[in-house]
Amino acid sequence: MKRRCAWARNPLAIAYHDKEWGVPVRNDRKLFEFLILEGAQAGLSWDTILAKRANYRRAFHGFNAARISLYNAKDRKRLLADSGIVRNRAKIDAAITNARCFLAVKKECGSFSKYVWELAGRGADEFSKDLKRRGFKFVGPTIMYAFMQAVGMVNDHERGCFRRREIDAKN
Repeated sequence: MKRRCAWARNPLAIAYHDKEWGVPVRNDRKLFEFLILEGAQAGLSWDTILAKRANYRRAFHGFNAARISLYNAKDRKRLLADSGIVRNRAKIDAAITNARCFLAVKKECGSFSKYVWELAGRGADEFSKDLKRRGFKFVGPTIMYAFMQAVGMVNDHERGCFRRREIDAKN
């Protein structure tokens, strides 16, 4: 039996741990998805968000930032009525705001990936401050550290976890 991080205790979390968590992500759409999901998770368990991830993908049009940036009052109402996602007005508004900010960063830097990976070495506090300065919401240091873990900017798999060794070997 493979030894994995202790937090991966149910089938959904185990699959996420074994295939995604901590693997370096360079794809802009995927990075945007993690940014939105990490913000949605604030105050909740990651298991809750994992269980709703397919609903988020549907509700937020596959995390198409250009489309989300155009959401209006009708879209907000639709999202607030969607029981498949976390129906929190501030988090929904943050996703829309973050889509607009995401597009601005892409335009400025060429890609969101280039921007975030350049900030990776500065730590979550500096990463958070820079995002907030650019207008992003729900990007506090704790959320940004979880984002950095999820997208492989830091390898926080436990020492004995088989994924730690695999990810270290690839980098």
